[in-house]
Amino acid sequence: MSYPPYHHGTPTVVPAHPFDPKSDAEVLRKAMKGFGTDEKSIINCLARRSNQQRLQIAIEFKTMYGKDLVKDLKSETSGRFEDLLVALMTPLPQFYAKELNDAIRGLGTDEDVLIEVLGTKSNNEIRTIRQAYTSMYGRNLEEDLKGDTSGTFKRLMVSLCNACRDESMVTNQANAAADARELLKAGELRLGTDESTFNMVLCQRNFAQLRLIFEEYYKITGHDIEQAVKNEFSGNSRDCLLAIIRSIRNQPGFFAKCLHNAIAGLGTNDKKLIRVVVTRCEVDMGEIKQNYLAQYGKTLADDIKGDTSGDYKKCLLALIGE
Repeated sequence: MSYPPYHHGTPTVVPAHPFDPKSDAEVLRKAMKGFGTDEKSIINCLARRSNQQRLQIAIEFKTMYGKDLVKDLKSETSGRFEDLLVALMTPLPQFYAKELNDAIRGLGTDEDVLIEVLGTKSNNEIRTIRQAYTSMYGRNLEEDLKGDTSGTFKRLMVSLCNACRDESMVTNQANAAADARELLKAGELRLGTDESTFNMVLCQRNFAQLRLIFEEYYKITGHDIEQAVKNEFSGNSRDCLLAIIRSIRNQPGFFAKCLHNAIAGLGTNDKKLIRVVVTRCEVDMGEIKQNYLAQYGKTLADDIKGDTSGDYKKCLLALIGE
């Protein structure tokens, strides 16, 4: 069983060179001044700048016109297009913090968001998101997670939020075989499941080592670790463990699945669609599109076209490089 190698992803949005935030601010002001709004100019500008550049444009805009760019965008646009533009104009740590807060604070908990954000980020990213969360809401992310989740899922969330995964990428075959045996003993070889062993191994080991552990598990049992998790766990804890395993094996494939889930079925989960497109377009959207085509036999662009409309659709397509 071979996995795609780790590599730097192919973004579909890269920093503009040359970059002149003053002239961008002028373009945006002109697009929103007077009667009607020039949505095309707004998309051409904001969907072709990095998150950092967009934030610089907002500073220039305020300096030049004494106005808040985000407020102007909100008053000139509406619906999903407005939501997408606001997401583009939000610093990433704050954006993730808001998504987590929405997931926890809403009616019921949106576990998918917690899994998607905390299960795929590096230690440093999680720490930065935690700081943003505290400064925005005056609350502790770990405490909020504890208050809103329970059982095995709660322990997984606390472990991930703790951001103490080994990130050395150093691998050791003997240790991988030992961990695989421990997972087998904790799950399929006993009555009931020792969840803490799964939690410890999947939340602490580095990604390269985990890939080895998954291979060793297959060698010992003749079946995939995912099968073991499906047999031994249920509900949110099962979904969380599967998400960790899948994103470790193939992160672009994991996000392709997230996008497909957002688009497929009855109605569109626009919040998820916006979140994945906005946060991955500067990371690995090129690979996500390839995985999407391979997994679903259709292009991401075609599915977005079939499921969205108007300026919202045009902006999404620009962000995924179409």
